[in-house]
Amino acid sequence: MPSLFEELNAELSGVMTDVSRSVVQVRDESRGAGAGMIWHADGLIITNAHVARRGPLKVALYDGRVLDARLIARDEERDLAALVVDAHELPTIQIGSSRTLQAGQWVMSLGHPWGILNAASGGVVISTGKPAPELRAGHNDWVVCDLHLRPGNSGGPLFDVHGRLIGVNTMITSPNVGVAVGVDAVKDFLKRTIGSASAAPPASGGSGVDAPQPSMFV
Repeated sequence: MPSLFEELNAELSGVMTDVSRSVVQVRDESRGAGAGMIWHADGLIITNAHVARRGPLKVALYDGRVLDARLIARDEERDLAALVVDAHELPTIQIGSSRTLQAGQWVMSLGHPWGILNAASGGVVISTGKPAPELRAGHNDWVVCDLHLRPGNSGGPLFDVHGRLIGVNTMITSPNVGVAVGVDAVKDFLKRTIGSASAAPPASGGSGVDAPQPSMFV
């Protein structure tokens, strides 16, 4: 009879597998690569602004397809970008809420550190909704976690034990402290730039604002 730990391990592994189908790799012309996730089945992808800074961009899907991607919206201040690819019926990540997170809550991450595809990491929430000295002032939508992130994790999903997206990984502030943009800030970003957080991607979109960049992007 499996132990409680074995059951929990199997359940979390299943969550990781489900989420991994919605995780993409975002590549630029300099062969730099970050992560992203499929927000809408008709090709809307969310990543970091600093991942999508250099074009042309390509997106590698879970099934091995590599597609051209078009930038339709970017917010440098919150480090968010929206891309669109010509594909439909894609597997999407379930959208959660970052406003209900509590310190000590277990969270997980997927990304491509050092080119290792869909590498997993896990940890606990340290704080939410509070600006830290090393983060941009004026915004309270950061999620700070005890999480092992490395270059290639940028733009990847931070999600809870149910597989619900709660943040977009963006940088590290120390070896084992990762920072994500809360998913509710992503919803606001999409409403502001493309008009909706749930509709299919439009043919074109706006761009974000320029602002100083954090020094420890992943």
